[in-house]
Amino acid sequence: MKSYQDYAREILLGETLESKLTNIQFQWNEWTEFPLPSSPGRAGKLTFSEQQMKFPKAIHLHETDKKAMAIHSFANHELLAIEMMAAAILIYPHKTDEDIRFKKGIVTALKDEQKHLMLYIKRLNELGYEFGDFALNDFFWRQMPKLETASQYLSVMALTFESANLDFAQFYRDVFKKMGDDRTAQIMDIVLEDEISHVAFGAHWMKNWRKDQTLWEYYRSSLPWPVTPARSKGIEFDSELHLKAVGDQDFIQNLSAFNDDFKVTRRPKTK
Repeated sequence: MKSYQDYAREILLGETLESKLTNIQFQWNEWTEFPLPSSPGRAGKLTFSEQQMKFPKAIHLHETDKKAMAIHSFANHELLAIEMMAAAILIYPHKTDEDIRFKKGIVTALKDEQKHLMLYIKRLNELGYEFGDFALNDFFWRQMPKLETASQYLSVMALTFESANLDFAQFYRDVFKKMGDDRTAQIMDIVLEDEISHVAFGAHWMKNWRKDQTLWEYYRSSLPWPVTPARSKGIEFDSELHLKAVGDQDFIQNLSAFNDDFKVTRRPKTK
C-alpha cells in the first residue's frame, strides 16, 4: 500500500486533472520533512495566468458565457483548496495520534473539494466549456508560504476562505435558483453544506489549540498579513450560518463588526 506522502504528492505535484482527483488507499507512515514547492504542479490548460478575469455580475449570470465564467472561477477555487490541503498534509509534522486525526480531517475535506471540482467541471461541460477555458489565478496559493504552522493554515483555509464561501455559496445558490437554473443551484447547495463542516473542522482544532486565548484572539494572532478577517465574509454575511459552523457567539460578533480598508472586502451589511 502506498504512503500518505505518495497520495498527497500526486495531488500537489501532478500536472493533470486526473492527478488532482487522485483517490487511492494509503497508510499513515512516519512523517518526513517536505519542502513546500513554489507552485503546485500544473500544465497545459491548468497553468496559472497573469491575466485577470473580471468576475461577472449576478445580473448577467443568465448568459451562458457569464455563467460559465462564474462556475469556472468556483472550480479554480476548489482546485486551489485541493492543492493547499495536499500541501498541508505534507508540510506539517505529525508526531502524535492527535496530529494524525487532524490530518485525517484534512483528507476528508480534500475529498469533498474533489467532489465539488468534478461537479463544477461537469456543469461547465454541459454549458459547452472546459476547465481551463478562462484565466486561472493563484491568489489562494500565494498565501501558502506564509502558513508555517497548522494554526495559521486553519486560520486562512477554514476560518477565512471557506468561511467566506458559506456566504458566497448561499448567495449564488439563490441567484441561480431565481433564474431557474436548478442544476447549478443544487451544486451550490452541496458545496454550502460541505463548507459548514469544513469551517466547523477548523474551529474545532483552533479551539483545541488556543490555550487561554479566545477563539477570536487566537484566530487574529494566527492570520498572516495582508489577509484580514474581512475576507471571511461574502457578499451578504449571514451571522446565523457562520454561528452554526463556528459555534462561538463572541467570534461571530467580532467578525460581523470587523472591517478593513481593502476595496475587495467592502461588503454590504450583515443579514
